[in-house]
Amino acid sequence: MRPSLDTHGAFHVRSALNAAALATIESALSDLPPGQPGLRLASLPALASMLSATGAIGRHAAAHQGPTTKAVRAILFDKSPVTNWALGWHQDRTIAVRTRIGTPGFGPWTLKSGIQHVAPPQSLLDRMLTLRIHLDPVDTDNAPLLIAPGSHRHGRIPETDVAALVARCGTHACLAERGDIWLYATPILHASDAATNPRHRRVLQLDYSSDNLPNGLEWLGV
Repeated sequence: MRPSLDTHGAFHVRSALNAAALATIESALSDLPPGQPGLRLASLPALASMLSATGAIGRHAAAHQGPTTKAVRAILFDKSPVTNWALGWHQDRTIAVRTRIGTPGFGPWTLKSGIQHVAPPQSLLDRMLTLRIHLDPVDTDNAPLLIAPGSHRHGRIPETDVAALVARCGTHACLAERGDIWLYATPILHASDAATNPRHRRVLQLDYSSDNLPNGLEWLGV
């Protein structure tokens, strides 16, 4: 299967970033604390031009969301022999914002790594894209992301229905080479097993949106 974004909720861009772009990303991330399974990043000023709608990364989101798209959240995942975790099937259901402001349709609120997160209306999540930038190759034994193709079209999925929907949609392992980008519909069901042959599997994950938030809420941004 070659996934498509509309039908399957995922799309693979091979060799999206060249050696110079990858070096720039690695330099921007070099001062971050090591050994963290998932590190939430509030600012990456060195990557601003790459993340913009016309940049080497952002242009892939703009191709689907238009020129007003922007990076609204960043997380660095580094699975390794030391941090070799597994993650069950789930949807991403929250967004990161600068300040908590009670707003109809937004909630509940959570605090993650000191950053305010809130569950927005499902319609906003349905318009978002998640990009995963691969800094290391990911083969079948190095814990590729697993997705349930087409599950993004089912809105907010109750926890009790997740297993049945995964069984109905099937699963796809998102293999990648260094420099590849995978694009996902943000609400897609996804999971990750522990690596059977663990090595570094660094992924910079970026959420993109072309929406502005209501009532004075502001995206955390990148």
